[in-house]
Amino acid sequence: MKENYQNVIIGGGLAGLVSAYLLAKNGQEVLLIEKKNYPFHRVCGEYVSKEALGFLNREGLYPTHLDLPEVMKFLFSDTSGDSVTIPLDLGGFGVSRYELDYFLYQKAINVGVQFLLGTQVYHLNFEEREDLFELELSDNSHLKARNVIGAFGKRSRLDKDMNRPFISQRSPYIGVKYHVKMDYPQDTVALHNFEGGYCGINAIEHDKFNICYLGSREQLRELGSIEAMEKEFLWKNPQLKKVFTEAEFLFEKPEVINEINFEPKAPVENHVLMAGDAAGLITPLCGNGMAIAIHSAKMAAEALIQGASRKAIEHQYASSWKRNFQKRLWVGRKVQLLFGTHNSSVFAGKLIKSFPLLANQIVKSTHGKPF
Repeated sequence: MKENYQNVIIGGGLAGLVSAYLLAKNGQEVLLIEKKNYPFHRVCGEYVSKEALGFLNREGLYPTHLDLPEVMKFLFSDTSGDSVTIPLDLGGFGVSRYELDYFLYQKAINVGVQFLLGTQVYHLNFEEREDLFELELSDNSHLKARNVIGAFGKRSRLDKDMNRPFISQRSPYIGVKYHVKMDYPQDTVALHNFEGGYCGINAIEHDKFNICYLGSREQLRELGSIEAMEKEFLWKNPQLKKVFTEAEFLFEKPEVINEINFEPKAPVENHVLMAGDAAGLITPLCGNGMAIAIHSAKMAAEALIQGASRKAIEHQYASSWKRNFQKRLWVGRKVQLLFGTHNSSVFAGKLIKSFPLLANQIVKSTHGKPF
């Protein structure tokens, strides 16, 4: 492996893989560094808004070999299990990150992306005099790069290394994910509330369903185990109790992530173009984090391909990121206040039942137009 690269992408999730693919397809040299080895599971809602569908089809990045379920309805239940269903104007499709990321990884290899897997970036620094990035890796090697895209997810040791403001704030949330088989509508994405959080359910490939919930770190600490927390809090919602007692769980143990933080982040920091969750995490209830990751990757790659100077690249990316996502993330943080407690979830349910047009407008305000 050589020591100098045109583009280094840190993180091999959706944002990292899509930006790597686009850059390499346009003749640029790309090295992607990912701490795990494909394929692997990620804590994720695994629902993709159709705003990303046109782009994926144009670029050949939609996994046509999978029979992916189309999702066109939204079901909401409050903490008591009372529910309401409304249609989704745009809708989406379900696909596991295990399948989608591995598919994109193979597509990226085919266009010439170089991969360094099973490796972490421990330190990242921009040298002003050389106008280059220096990277220190977990195997004690060092690299230099002209450009860096930070696609290292919700929370990384690099956030601390770069002293990003949000990293010093403790988050009350954990994320937990399962794959199951069960009798459940394939055309519906469900959002079930419980005291302390909410749980999303939607169909993915191979007649499976993804269950992913945002829960309370304090509740987990108090009860000592995921299972005990689920029985004490999630099962109080009869709809969730039915799912957890009747579904066939396919993982030996759940996928779990700690310290999920929804505080604002900057799309460009220390000359690094942040993409996906590294640039800003939309609340899961909005259901379009995967689409935002894909779209932000497209914008980061376009900025690098079109930009004549570092200043121009950073300005183009930051401006387009804020224009497309800043308001949506803000709305998502406000809407989340209506979830995760009995009174607020009952109010949200009544709002959806009484004013479905208003509910649809809220959904639209957290989603973008097809790109």
